[in-house]
Amino acid sequence: MDSMTESQVPIKMSYPGAVNEDDCLEQQIQHLLVAVEHEIRSTPAGMNELSLIKALQGQPWELLGDVVFSEPEKLYPVHFLLFHVLYRLRDQLSEAGESLQISPLNIRIEKQSVVSGEGVPDSVDTLRQFYLDLSQYRLPEEAIQRMMNDFWAGAPGQAPAQAETREAAEILGFQAVPSDFPTVKKRFRRAVMNAHPDRGGKTETIQDLNQAFAVLKAHFRHNI
Repeated sequence: MDSMTESQVPIKMSYPGAVNEDDCLEQQIQHLLVAVEHEIRSTPAGMNELSLIKALQGQPWELLGDVVFSEPEKLYPVHFLLFHVLYRLRDQLSEAGESLQISPLNIRIEKQSVVSGEGVPDSVDTLRQFYLDLSQYRLPEEAIQRMMNDFWAGAPGQAPAQAETREAAEILGFQAVPSDFPTVKKRFRRAVMNAHPDRGGKTETIQDLNQAFAVLKAHFRHNI
């Protein structure tokens, strides 16, 4: 698969006056910027990626179509475009003295605690670079399979933030971050079994568990 076709991308791509697909995509992004900021401001405590996707699918926005959460190649374009919008929104908000915290597990707006900049001076935000590069929107299926977990859990070479690691542990039912990865794997398998649709669970819940597991896997990879 060399590129995503419109039928494979559950994004509404029809806009009057758009002369090509790139124009449609940019107009979609502009609509999403408005909707995403509204939804995040409406939830001061923050919301996870799946909750935000559902909000954008519903009224009054209806900006996203059906999403197959269990198939990475179909989820990826939605995930990528949403995070592209989030990083563009973060840049906009920083000019107004606000900070947008971006994590699949918790997305929220906060007041900036510093005048400008975050992290180590001259450090490169590799996640920001990736998501702002729209050429990454269409990838071969095998590349999508490799990258989804990596970029949910932090860029290669980066450990997840402590707050994100704690949130991931809580999603899997831990009161604190476990001391070893085998404990995480055992709890994850049990949680996925309990959340299986055949037992009355939801696919979205399994996706939450997958994201939490990816974060904790990255945590232990960088702390052993």
